[in-house]
Amino acid sequence: MEPRLSYCGFRCDLCLAYRPNIEKHPDSAQSLSDGWHTYFGFRIPPEKIICEGCRSQSLTTLDSECPVRPCANSRQVENCAACEGYICEKLSSRLIDFQSIQKDFVRPIPEEDRSRFIFPYENVHRLARLRMEKE
Repeated sequence: MEPRLSYCGFRCDLCLAYRPNIEKHPDSAQSLSDGWHTYFGFRIPPEKIICEGCRSQSLTTLDSECPVRPCANSRQVENCAACEGYICEKLSSRLIDFQSIQKDFVRPIPEEDRSRFIFPYENVHRLARLRMEKE
């Protein structure tokens, strides 16, 4: 699958909740629910885990309260890195960096957990790289 980036820099194509991924591996929903709870502190019931991605025209997204999607749509930007207001308060609330998450855990986060539950959403460096490419 080709890389698919959300407005805030999440990698939809790597997210286990992304519709093509959940359709291939429906059994991953419970694992994803548990992983998000462990590393981000929220839980979505497995039966509700399916997302078209915020760039789709569908309203089937996991975060209907996301402040980034309507902002990026109204500004007609490809992603937040292309926005003149980068980094704004809306985006700040969505920034994820592995080192910040790791600080909350006594033991190292297993690489498999990082790749499944954290890496798809690690957007701090991804957006910064995109921003540098645009300058």
